[in-house]
This record gives sequence, C-alpha cells and structure tokens, in this order.
Amino acid sequence: MLKVCGHQIDIKAVFPGSLGCKECLQQGMQWVHLRLCRTCGHVGCCDSSPGRHAAAHFRTTAHPVIEGYDPPEGWGWCFVDEVVVDLPDQTPQRGPIPRYA
Repeated sequence: MLKVCGHQIDIKAVFPGSLGCKECLQQGMQWVHLRLCRTCGHVGCCDSSPGRHAAAHFRTTAHPVIEGYDPPEGWGWCFVDEVVVDLPDQTPQRGPIPRYA
C-alpha cells in the first residue's frame, strides 16, 4: 500500500534560522547533512550525524516536514507519515554554510 502524507498543508516558505545545524554550532559538533524544518525554519542535522538534531526538533515540536537542505536536495520528508513528500518549492540557502562548526 502506498503511503501518503497528510501534512502538505503544514509546509510553509521559511527563512533558515542558522547557517548550519543550530545545536551542532552551539555544541561544537560535526554534521553530515542538514535538514530544514518547513514549519519554522529550524536547521538541524540528519540522522547520519551524531546529534540527529532535526529528528530531535521534530520530537520536541511535532513539526512534521523537513527539507533536505545542505546540499539542496529538492525533497521533503514527513516524520509523522514516514514518507518522502513533494515540496512546492526549494528553500534557497541563506549564505555560505560552514562544513562544520
């Protein structure tokens, strides 16, 4: 059975809140890839990164959809429905993103 995301309505145009994973920058950690919350603009690291801050942001806020952000990947993911989602647009990067803190 094909899974469908019921959270397309929650996808917003957002302004990235930081130039890298917010928590990794604060804690001096490294990330692998970045994910952008399409509800509030929080930038967190992916599940392959030690901090897994994008998923932690979801668990804290219940904001359902993230965008593959660094490098810009053009896809979204819904944490609630566990499915790739089509995004209405791709968020431009705010500026040069440091590779690591």
